[in-house]
Amino acid sequence: MPKHLVIVESPAKARTIERYLGDDYRVLASYGHVRDLPENPGKGKFGVDVEHGFTPEYVVADDRRKQVDAIERAARSADLVYLATDLDREGEAIAWHVAEAAHVPEAKTRRVTFSEITERAVRDAFQHPRSIDTDLVDAQQTRRIVDRLVGYTLSPLISRKVRGGLSAGRVQSVAVRLVVEREREISKFEAREYWTIHATLETDRGETFVADLVRIAGEPTDVDNGILAEHHAETLRRLRPVITSIATKAQKRSPAPPFTTSTLQQEASRKLGFSPKRTMSVAQRLYEGADTPDGHVGLITYMRTDSVAIAGIAMGEARDIIRARFGERYTMPRGRVYRTKSKGAQEAHESIRPTSFGRDPDSLAGSLKPEELRLYRLIWQRALASQMEAKQLETTTVDLSADAYELRASATRTLFDGFSRVYTEGRDDASADGATAGGEGEAEGRLPGLAEGDRTTVAEVATTQHFTEPPPRYTEASLVKALEEHGIGRPSTYAATLSTIVDRGYVRIEDRRLRPELIGEIVTDLLVEHFGDYVDVAFTARMEEELDEVARGERAWVPLLEAFYGPLKDRVDEKRRELRRRDFTTEPTDEVCSLGHAMVIRLGRNGRFLACSLFPEHKESRPLPGEEEPALPGTGGPCPK
Repeated sequence: MPKHLVIVESPAKARTIERYLGDDYRVLASYGHVRDLPENPGKGKFGVDVEHGFTPEYVVADDRRKQVDAIERAARSADLVYLATDLDREGEAIAWHVAEAAHVPEAKTRRVTFSEITERAVRDAFQHPRSIDTDLVDAQQTRRIVDRLVGYTLSPLISRKVRGGLSAGRVQSVAVRLVVEREREISKFEAREYWTIHATLETDRGETFVADLVRIAGEPTDVDNGILAEHHAETLRRLRPVITSIATKAQKRSPAPPFTTSTLQQEASRKLGFSPKRTMSVAQRLYEGADTPDGHVGLITYMRTDSVAIAGIAMGEARDIIRARFGERYTMPRGRVYRTKSKGAQEAHESIRPTSFGRDPDSLAGSLKPEELRLYRLIWQRALASQMEAKQLETTTVDLSADAYELRASATRTLFDGFSRVYTEGRDDASADGATAGGEGEAEGRLPGLAEGDRTTVAEVATTQHFTEPPPRYTEASLVKALEEHGIGRPSTYAATLSTIVDRGYVRIEDRRLRPELIGEIVTDLLVEHFGDYVDVAFTARMEEELDEVARGERAWVPLLEAFYGPLKDRVDEKRRELRRRDFTTEPTDEVCSLGHAMVIRLGRNGRFLACSLFPEHKESRPLPGEEEPALPGTGGPCPK
């Protein structure tokens, strides 16, 4: 008969942990959150008592009642109840909710956390239990209440003033705003023509190399038309440039740190084509465990983290693997230590890494699904490379002059490949960052033997037309990066935020780029004009910082909510009286109906259509050219006389 009860979130995690604990422990799964605010609290209510200290009115979900009852029964006969849910704020809150819903006495309750599901980590955690961290619980609860207050006050207003069924959210609306504003930057962008000029130069020994024209009469090259470009090219063809300087510079390139949640989502998007939601789903399975040649074991550390730290024992194991596989030259004398720089980095987590560097991807080919193996390989390579020696490069730059023209040739070669033997960091494609998705590799090349004072012959001159490009549309990866850089959201929210703005029709994904839908633009304009503070990047980031202060026990959560909700309620009440639906859903046109009334573009549930401006008194409507049929069936035809 088991003496102790252990609660985790998922059956998969339960099966893995149960193998390590022995017969004295019974492990049950809560299947995630067991309580939440009511989804339909009633008209004008939030499921939060805003009049009495913002007390949340939690309810046990119908599909969790059976599990809560099972936990409660098992807890009665257990000596101790170990709450082994995840180690972040969500996990702390789940642990607290389980204890509350299942009426587990505090004296029986123990909290245990671990960043990896391995026998060593689990046994160590059970040797060092603690109590539930109420500061972390308060921070998660405050976030949940703030999000409920925003959603349940702004969403009804937007639905009433724009279109039924719409929603607003504290983080989602800021994410949509970023996408909308980027699209408008692109629309307003005016491309500027410019030309580059490249000369193929030949030495007296018949060797050739290419140099770029970089300055004319002492000023940076600025050629804005083909006629001028050809004029300079023709002049260059008659000259003999002389080498004025040769400089060689050694460089070291250090590896990227191991993954955080954000960088894993970005890299999996670039290299594997995974959405953030898919990445987190696959990473969850790797974390919870799989059957391997070493038995059933968790394969990676906890995947919701903003830390780049690696535990010392893992660092030592990585260096042992590097030394055995690649030799001493690739091995750091001491482990490379990374410092977390992201805004609002939370609790002392570890980065995402393999639980054992000795468990290489090839050894798991028969144990994992293809998508699991691909993501595991990415995590293993990145973490291992982070502990390898730097890549060593040598760049040679040659400057030449000929009359008023200055040219430059350069070439980079690898002296030592270092960490890049295992891994190179991906980047967004050329239209986004001017680099390739495949990696960071420089264009390698060599210059012929050259010396200062050498005179060259111009063998050929090429001119190339270019146009400046607008800022790129966000990818899912680059939007996650932007949210993190602005301090908006946290590791547990990035994937959910992106899924929400797409699923609710505010943004669409087209050619792996995010583009706003019309309704996303309309709602954003309404929110920016009338609720600008609440969709402001800095305001949202400040709220995240305040939640961090609650988590650290530096700030009381009720006064924070009081300061937030009062002004929000007043603003919503004011705008509910002031705003008219037609302010946001109609657009004037030159069209007229059959009776000569002006027609406007209206927004319906299924899109835009032309309607008589006297609608609904006069109900003539017609589709917009090239768009869907009118969204209000049965209203077509001429206006009634």
